[in-house]
Amino acid sequence: MIVDYVIWIVLLPLISFAIQIFFGKRLPRQGDWLPTSVMFIDLLLSLIVAGKVFSAYDPEFRITRSFEWVVLGTTTIKFGILIDNLTAVMLFIVTLVSSLVHLFSIGYMHGDPRYSRYFAYLSLFSFSMLGLISVDNFLGIYMFWELVGVSSYLLIGFWFEKHSASNAAKKAFLVNRVGDVGMFIGILLIFAITHTFNFSEVFGKIAAGELSGALLTTAGILIFCGAVGKSAQFPLHVWLPDAMEGPTPVSALIHAATMVAAGVYLVGRTFVLYSEHALLVIAGIGTITAFIAATIAVVQMDIKKVLAYSTISQLGYMIAALGVGGYNAGLFHLMTHAFFKALLFLGAGSVIHAMHHEQDMRQMGGLRHKLPVTFATFLIATMAISGVPGLAGFFSKDAILAASLEKAMETGMLYHYTIFAILIFTAGLTAFYMFRALFLTFYGTPRNKEKFDHAHESPGTMTIPLVALAVFTVIGGYGKWFEELVRKPNLQMFAESGAVQDATHAATEAAAHGAHTIAMVLSIAFAFGGIAVAMLYYYWNKYSAEAVSKKFAGIYNFLWNKWYFDELYQATAVRGTLLLSKAMGWFDLNVIDGLVNNTARLTTLISFGSGTTDNRIVDGLVNWVARIIGWFGATLREIQTGRVQAYILMALGAFILLYVIQLAMV
Repeated sequence: MIVDYVIWIVLLPLISFAIQIFFGKRLPRQGDWLPTSVMFIDLLLSLIVAGKVFSAYDPEFRITRSFEWVVLGTTTIKFGILIDNLTAVMLFIVTLVSSLVHLFSIGYMHGDPRYSRYFAYLSLFSFSMLGLISVDNFLGIYMFWELVGVSSYLLIGFWFEKHSASNAAKKAFLVNRVGDVGMFIGILLIFAITHTFNFSEVFGKIAAGELSGALLTTAGILIFCGAVGKSAQFPLHVWLPDAMEGPTPVSALIHAATMVAAGVYLVGRTFVLYSEHALLVIAGIGTITAFIAATIAVVQMDIKKVLAYSTISQLGYMIAALGVGGYNAGLFHLMTHAFFKALLFLGAGSVIHAMHHEQDMRQMGGLRHKLPVTFATFLIATMAISGVPGLAGFFSKDAILAASLEKAMETGMLYHYTIFAILIFTAGLTAFYMFRALFLTFYGTPRNKEKFDHAHESPGTMTIPLVALAVFTVIGGYGKWFEELVRKPNLQMFAESGAVQDATHAATEAAAHGAHTIAMVLSIAFAFGGIAVAMLYYYWNKYSAEAVSKKFAGIYNFLWNKWYFDELYQATAVRGTLLLSKAMGWFDLNVIDGLVNNTARLTTLISFGSGTTDNRIVDGLVNWVARIIGWFGATLREIQTGRVQAYILMALGAFILLYVIQLAMV
């Protein structure tokens, strides 16, 4: 029964896409009600699934349904659906955010010339994402992974008439391909060794030792490459800020709550695949990403760019958590981040809509009086992401910091202590740049009086999703249900014996409690420290941010230019690719085509010589023989006429000729 619900949850958006893309313009209101209604039906079905799954309150709850898809000799490739506690959580997150984004888009995208197509693309994306989190095998997840990439390409470049939007779509698509190639190679490596794509079967063979050592580490890092691309991790993070060129609701759906979270989900779903060495790499990549993105967000003036780099930083937090073994913490933050980051993006969309598509915070100010609902909900989300106690973001971020400190205390490695230090410092930066954005947007005096005067609160279709997400941002972190139901998997769970070892000891629990207390105190201190600094510069105006930027111009320019990653890639990867393409073009024209052309010329020359020999010598000899024979024939024809008179005359002539010759000889 649950499986049937999940199948319909996945298929309904696909049906909606098919109807909307072909008939949307002919439907009332260009069909916006169809995909929106479908997503709210999906949300209802997801709640039913979650209720049935969580009612069992079993951390090992698991239902699968699969069928034979392809049979290759002795190898059978199966395709199926996996439903467990993590699936139920992800289905709820995706359908909740997607349904609210659909509703918000009705107001935000009103009047757009491609209004019906926009909702069709939203349905395609929702189908792709729901399929990705429901399948039970590597091949299926890769198929839906690529569908997510295609649908995101269509949505990022929705306003393709703008070069910036079309270029951003291409950049996102190509950068993601880099990570996807690594992921595909990793899947093939796993299949070559285990002869299966099914998650449980692969993990069972890893438990049996069929895939281990360096090969296991390699396979894990290659699979992680897909997450590096999709979740915008260093060094493939450069596509996400440019993707803000798409409509703001798209930013909330794809680049805040769902698509970019796919990489985190992938690491969580395949967690037992990663060896200790692979986890070191994952933790390092996540930490570097969190820090770099936070430093860039500090100086951004485009409100959507601030949120974009904030997203990258928070994704780095999740990946780092998984890398240090904080499985539950990383996925818990995935859920809470979906609530408050979707709220932040939709709130930014409400501001941009009110300011007539103005995104520069230097043109804003004082909007809290004009947009009271938007301001209140944006404030809640800002406090949540900053780690203010009592909100969802505080609980999940605190869990991540506690997990990183616990890992450092467990291993005693400087590497893990460094990770904790960077993450705690990044927490302070997050609080600073988010309250900076809040103060620049909603406080102070209006810096563009004309746009301010015309600003007004968004319609109900836009404010209702804000309020709904604000509610989840407040209550989403309470209770221990997530911690108790979404537990870290281990290889013993997939071993043939089915025995699950409990490695929890009193000493370990005591160490974890101590780490949690220290991390919580530091987290709160850094959060309020970051807020205080933001208030000093942007609320009370005790210090001038502009003066600081001039004093430290080198650092400011370095951060303003995003650590020069785009310039670095332009000078290396892009120019290198163009240079290689030119070299290959020259090689093709001058070597390959030259060889073909010279072969053609030689063939032509040989054929010309052969033709000349045939025409002049062979045919000439034949023709001359024919001419000689013809001459003799013509001559003899004059002799053999058939007339007696001619023969007598010739005989008389011959007689006279002989007589003359005889006389001459005498």
